[in-house]
Amino acid sequence: MGTGFILLQIYVFVLACFAGFQLISKVPPTLHTPLMSGGNAISGITVMGCIVMATPVWGETPAFHVVFATVTGMIAAIFAQINVVAGFAVTERMLLIFTKKK
Repeated sequence: MGTGFILLQIYVFVLACFAGFQLISKVPPTLHTPLMSGGNAISGITVMGCIVMATPVWGETPAFHVVFATVTGMIAAIFAQINVVAGFAVTERMLLIFTKKK
């Protein structure tokens, strides 16, 4: 795993960020609540992937790569979990707008 591999991963990450921003910015406001629920499910899957990534695998890989993968996975899991909790909070708040008052 050389510099080229890391640059490829950074390149894919930047393209994914750009594509995600373009996709989300084109969604009309009336569809945000249904898409938020779907986004919560996707973020839940992301949390599971982050946990797998954060699990250290010792062996022939250099210690730096193991520590880097563990720290990156933990940071990703924290951000994904924040996204899940905030998504459910926003969805709950949006649904309260449409409920009848007693």
